[in-house]
Amino acid sequence: MQEYSEPIIRLIDELRRLPGIGQKSAQRIAFHLMRRDAEETRKLVQAITDVKERIVSCSVCNNLTDVDPCRYCASPARDHSLICVVEEPANLVAIERTREYKGLYHILHGALSPIRGVGPEDLKIKSLLERLRTAEVKEIILATNPNTEGEATATYLARLLKPLGLRVSRIGMGLPVGSDLDFADEVTMHRALANRREL
Repeated sequence: MQEYSEPIIRLIDELRRLPGIGQKSAQRIAFHLMRRDAEETRKLVQAITDVKERIVSCSVCNNLTDVDPCRYCASPARDHSLICVVEEPANLVAIERTREYKGLYHILHGALSPIRGVGPEDLKIKSLLERLRTAEVKEIILATNPNTEGEATATYLARLLKPLGLRVSRIGMGLPVGSDLDFADEVTMHRALANRREL
């Protein structure tokens, strides 16, 4: 005999597919959703639907956006000679919170990880190189996470980009090794950007 009815089981199973959500968390979330009134549930469903239908990848930097190109790439107020390369869109948000960086971005959507089978062809490296052919870029800041995969990605990109005659720098290590950029506070992120070093 099943513990829950079929719709509840399906909801729990779908919630378990989300990152960081196990069986117990999925059950708690499912019962929380069932306690909410119908209008609140409709708002949640509509928000999820809107994200799936309206969010696209920026054709320039690969950021997740509802307009293409994204607001960063389209802004004439930003420094178009400077590109900060990050692993994920959440990393861009962490850097923007500092209010210090005024250049453009390029999102790789991952990091090199031979153990997980992620190679250069799986990242948005090709579009970065294509961008550099047409843009007047003077410096690339490598702001990958300070962990093994992030360091490997930064080293690979530095070797690829240095022969192009660009200044290639790495964010300063004001961030603890093994952490993610999206957990950094504004002061730490500011110091990391200010203390970047050339590779």
